[in-house]
Amino acid sequence: MICVVVPAKNEGGRISTVLQNLGTLPIDHIILVANGSKDSTMREVLQMRLPKLQIIYFHECLGIDTPRAIGAKVALSLGSDVVIFVDGDMVGTFNENLMELVDGVLLKHLDMALTNCYPSPPRHIERYNPTFQWRLNLNKELGLDKKINLASPAHGPHAVSRRLLETVPLRELAIPPVTMALARMHKLKIDVATIIPHYRLGSSVKNQIHTNKIIDTIVGDCLEAIAAFHDQSRNRQWQNKTYLGYHIDRRLDLLDTFLNEKPCSK
Repeated sequence: MICVVVPAKNEGGRISTVLQNLGTLPIDHIILVANGSKDSTMREVLQMRLPKLQIIYFHECLGIDTPRAIGAKVALSLGSDVVIFVDGDMVGTFNENLMELVDGVLLKHLDMALTNCYPSPPRHIERYNPTFQWRLNLNKELGLDKKINLASPAHGPHAVSRRLLETVPLRELAIPPVTMALARMHKLKIDVATIIPHYRLGSSVKNQIHTNKIIDTIVGDCLEAIAAFHDQSRNRQWQNKTYLGYHIDRRLDLLDTFLNEKPCSK
């Protein structure tokens, strides 16, 4: 069984394209985790009537990445063998790549199949973005840099195995780099399974304030992942700065409540 988890918050005008693309795939379920939307997202979704679609609705915003853990629990309870994560703003056409991620899990027995979004080195201006350095720092700490270079579950679609979801606590999926670090700790198999250059994802363009917060989020996530890998107390601090970004908006309290509820029926 193959499930796709799609987090969506205020993706009106984009979410129908994302779901239409996914609806043509040979998959069993599309699990939309709709949270905190104040626009036309839900109206567009309900008008589509996709037979494979399951909607998990939260009136409140769950925060960045937290919906992945919600969707993973639902997928696991449905009996999924492979779970793909695709953001609700990715309107690019890359269905073949998504199936390569599935093949990475089913045929190559990967537990985390990643996308390489930078087959060419980042442009000169991008190299000053500290997320690249910290993604590489984390991958080096995990002994994966020669294999996956800059690839990260925080960037681009990726797929995980049922074994990963049964090994790594689902709560940890709310911080994708930590998921990868714990998977590595448990000697699960991680590698790149497909290539989608960043521009092909079709992600929505945000403002500089958002960009800065995303940088702090990912740097902090990588710092936390390194600490988790070495079984140290979680820390988001480096050189007298604490990298929070959107981390403070992650509703781990709502996630814990959901995870502690009885499993969904198959």
